[in-house]
Amino acid sequence: MPSMNSGIDDRDMESFEEVDPTGRYGRYSELLGSGAVKKVYRAFDQEEGIEVAWNQVKLRNFSDDETMINRLFSEVRLLGSLRNKNIIALYSVWRDKEKNTLNFITEVCTSGNLREYRKKHKQVSMKALKKWSRQILRGLDYLHTHDPCVIHRDLNCSNVLINGNVGQVKIGDFGLAAIVGKNHSAHSVLGTPEFMAPELYDENYTEMIDIYSFGMCVLEMVTLELPYSECDNVVKIYKKVTSGVRPLAMNKVKDPEAKAFIEKCLAQPRARPSAADLLKDPFFDSILDDDENDDDETANRSKVRGSGDFVMAGGGDAAMVGKLGVGHAMMGEGL
Repeated sequence: MPSMNSGIDDRDMESFEEVDPTGRYGRYSELLGSGAVKKVYRAFDQEEGIEVAWNQVKLRNFSDDETMINRLFSEVRLLGSLRNKNIIALYSVWRDKEKNTLNFITEVCTSGNLREYRKKHKQVSMKALKKWSRQILRGLDYLHTHDPCVIHRDLNCSNVLINGNVGQVKIGDFGLAAIVGKNHSAHSVLGTPEFMAPELYDENYTEMIDIYSFGMCVLEMVTLELPYSECDNVVKIYKKVTSGVRPLAMNKVKDPEAKAFIEKCLAQPRARPSAADLLKDPFFDSILDDDENDDDETANRSKVRGSGDFVMAGGGDAAMVGKLGVGHAMMGEGL
């Protein structure tokens, strides 16, 4: 690919460690985040002239199961069909058989995840929290009305990324996402315990589990406290969640409007509002519908081509994909 670098000393140019098969994306040595099986590097899109994230997964743990690797590859590509400004964009994916890695390019968010950003900036107005919440809901509405429906299954503040300079938030880390058919039901127990809806433990649930998790995200944003932080193990969390006991953090929510909004999200599945309904909630009446809501947002929705009514990373696949944290474009937490 030709480049315009006349007059620039080669010593001033940062060299790539590797490039993708097309020559478009180049990976630098700088590590943005890492985990058990995935590393995220700073990279550059030479065609668009923008920085991106190069996610690299070592496949040695799965080298004895070619079918599982192929399913993973297909799932990542399918999730790459999602196009929404409140969803982390996946640009490219390929497998390097020589290095035994799965590589995918995602967009980069400048300020990391919402949990760390909120901890860093403790003095934040309710107006800002509402704007972040509304953007998360817009992302969920896109996922849940997508054809086929996409259930995130692990929504929490560490999986929501933010561009702090413009206040834009995006849902990331689709490693546990399920893409389901017309009945919108799924059957695997997965997720982050503090944010898991009660029905998840029954292994029979719909996209409404994401609404429950969203409610817990709002609770964390408002209180700066993880839900059920009073519990010192997962078993205690499970008992409280399945018994309908709210986290103690709810007592710290002083704004009655915010508390009522969170309660709606945590209601029983059939009483839980959809993302579209929540976007119309009076909770958002006090903030202007400014340039967050682009007219062409609906036009950006893409349909999955060649997929059946039911395509899901379930069972072993979901467990494996969950380890990879697909779409976590900045920090790679928990991997």
